[in-house]
Amino acid sequence: MKKIAVTGCRGFIGQNLVRRLEELGFEIGRISHDDDDVSVRAALAGSCAVFHLAGVNRPTDEVEFQSGNVGMTQRLIGLLREDQMRLPVIYASSIQAERNNSYGRSKRQAEELVAAFGREQMTAVHIFRLPNVFGKWAKPNYNSVVATFCYNLARDLPIVVNDPEAPLRLVYIDDVVDAFIALLDDAESAVRDGVVKPEYVTTVGYVAALIQSFRDSRRTLLTDAVGSGLIRALHATYLSYLPPAEFSYTLKSNTDPRGAFVEVLRTVNCGQFSYFTAHPGVTRGGHYHHTKTEKFLVVQGKARFGFRHILTGERFEVFASGSEPMVVETVPGWVHDVTNIGDQMMIVLLWANELFDQSRPDTIAAKV
Repeated sequence: MKKIAVTGCRGFIGQNLVRRLEELGFEIGRISHDDDDVSVRAALAGSCAVFHLAGVNRPTDEVEFQSGNVGMTQRLIGLLREDQMRLPVIYASSIQAERNNSYGRSKRQAEELVAAFGREQMTAVHIFRLPNVFGKWAKPNYNSVVATFCYNLARDLPIVVNDPEAPLRLVYIDDVVDAFIALLDDAESAVRDGVVKPEYVTTVGYVAALIQSFRDSRRTLLTDAVGSGLIRALHATYLSYLPPAEFSYTLKSNTDPRGAFVEVLRTVNCGQFSYFTAHPGVTRGGHYHHTKTEKFLVVQGKARFGFRHILTGERFEVFASGSEPMVVETVPGWVHDVTNIGDQMMIVLLWANELFDQSRPDTIAAKV
């Protein structure tokens, strides 16, 4: 089993990195600020690389920037030199290193120490000037504005957006961890700037509005395109801040003597999902569409789908049951209905390619 030394294991980035390394089968040498030299040396011993993530960014006294960022780095590099350990070092710096403030100066000094070690020892060193990192386990009101927005909105607490147009550079924690781990196979002896991709350039107002829409989706059932990019990452981050009591929510059931109809999910441009039930012998539907299309999946019971062409009168039937998964599609210009021909409650999942618009329903009643 390979071993990796990590400083700052209890921090936001550290927790995510350590978890992923353990999933990959690595032993972790954990190093914290308050460890003595014996403990640090034990964590470094046998390691094949060092991830230096420990640092201070919101101290009660600015003096802590020097002790937490510069002092910790000096100590780590000093022990590596003393024990002649030519380990690759991956250092998590900040874009604040480009600025002339106390925090930025301390991160820049730490970078210089790491870079000097790499040049002297002819070992690989990678310095990442990270922008705002967001994702699960970030501390609200500390690590990132995204964490604060997610934490507050998940609890129906107010958020403050002073300038909606304020620029925001973001990288997602999973992408940061991927970039770090990819370096473990890089044996090049050089001092290089690490890069995390993709980097999202956005605004505070846009991010706040997106996270608010995630919260509101439980009421509107409207879900954005959360399958890729920044929206995917923000959506996952927001959900990670939900308290356990909020892991579930109820839906409105529209019931009548035929059964129930429940809307589950509405999307911006990919239609909506729902399900309905029907008692034995009940027929539902009995209409046609000019453009709207639907997909039906019977998950319980037995169904007969009836079709009639509105011009030619041609008829057609499809039989489906929950025991044999099959999608039945409605076709524009064909009247359709569905009848429960079994002896138990029928349950059918339904996807429609568009949101229902009361002013233009494209649903015309007719008999099969």
